[in-house]
Amino acid sequence: MKQGVLSGTPFIMETYLKVKVHADEKKEKLVQKSADTFEIWVKAPAERGLANAAVRAALAAHLGQAENKLSLIKGATSPAKIFLLRK
Repeated sequence: MKQGVLSGTPFIMETYLKVKVHADEKKEKLVQKSADTFEIWVKAPAERGLANAAVRAALAAHLGQAENKLSLIKGATSPAKIFLLRK
């Protein structure tokens, strides 16, 4: 993650977040394992991107960021995902 000013233009701060997802669960839960690692349980099923959307919403709410600041970079069909957070 970088911050500061380069040639009068502010850096875009970016952070990669590693997420392990448990879809189709009875209860929703989010555990932050470290600064950039999360484990998330969601009720949404792992089909048609429903679980990915639920994870993105839960992660954004936990981080206090807008959902459009989070992009799924890797793992669209896998329980192990990497999100990019742009501030």
